Amino acid sequence: MSVIHRTHARMTARVMLAVLAAALGACSSFDQGTRSLADAITLYKPEVVQGNFVSKEQVAALQPGMTRLQVRDILGTPLVTSLFHGDRWDYVFTMRRQRVEPQNFRLTLFFQGDVLERFEGDDMPSETEFVQRISRERKVKVPRLEATEEQLAKFPAAAGPAGAASAAPASAQPAGSYPPLEPAR
Repeated sequence: MSVIHRTHARMTARVMLAVLAAALGACSSFDQGTRSLADAITLYKPEVVQGNFVSKEQVAALQPGMTRLQVRDILGTPLVTSLFHGDRWDYVFTMRRQRVEPQNFRLTLFFQGDVLERFEGDDMPSETEFVQRISRERKVKVPRLEATEEQLAKFPAAAGPAGAASAAPASAQPAGSYPPLEPAR
């Protein structure tokens, strides 16, 4: 029985070696990039946005002289407030995506009592840029819908609702109106 046991052990070792070689070969052909073995094994990493997102538009709305309440209405509650620095608010957020370096953004506001004195921080992404960074969908560039007076003059002016309302009799009730909820007294 010892001979059968040794033969079985050798066969098992050969099969295990073949499986290991196939697995390692599959890992190298899984992605030809410079991914590490841990990245090849980890199939899904959640994309994380942590902290308070502050857009370029929100920063543009800040004005020195605003009260803390006005600033909180624009930016939301700060992520970090310190007992030792009561006149300082910090807004911090990070974006982590697969195969992209983490992006860190910081905005610090300084108050004099209840009034915003100044603010400083990183160049924040606009809301559109932020959505494009976290979106997996194809980036779509939305054209600006603007027309010059010359371009608008090419089209005849359409009769608006004011012209239609003057043609209707005054006693007619507008379409889609409802009767009164309570009877007249």
